[in-house]
Amino acid sequence: QASKKASNKRQRGGQKSSSNVFSMFEQSQIQEFKEAFGCIDQDRDGVIKKQDLKETYAQLGKLNVKDEELDEMLNEGKGPINFTVFLALFGEKLNGTDPEDTILAAFKPFDPNGTAFMFLHMGCGIIADKFTAEEVDQAFALAPIDPTGNIDYKSLCYIITHGDEKEES
Repeated sequence: QASKKASNKRQRGGQKSSSNVFSMFEQSQIQEFKEAFGCIDQDRDGVIKKQDLKETYAQLGKLNVKDEELDEMLNEGKGPINFTVFLALFGEKLNGTDPEDTILAAFKPFDPNGTAFMFLHMGCGIIADKFTAEEVDQAFALAPIDPTGNIDYKSLCYIITHGDEKEES
């Protein structure tokens, strides 16, 4: 009987590592992660490599990313980073985190001075490739943008996670 329990435990444990990663997210979230994975997997071979990361950073305006930083990111996957590994990494990172904190963390690389503002042009190169003009307009319709073209991303994160007061009234 004890060996049967151990066997069942191993089976459940085995399932958890592969298929359970998809049960951590809603279908719409998985689709969004697929789109993000596709943006990063520059050569479309199904695996994120150092060159993919370099090219992604370059598109976002960050040209001098250190190889050590990229290696550190890739080493989190403990092997090739395919979509399942990518999803599992996000599952580990997001598990128990506040959605607003998660979104703020995503903007941090584009705010090297820690001002809570991001120059709008930084993200537009990659956005223009993946979305229509209408979709971009929709995305930035609620974004608090100052006259110099900076997005107050802390306010934007609040709007994303709590809703816009203007919409509710």
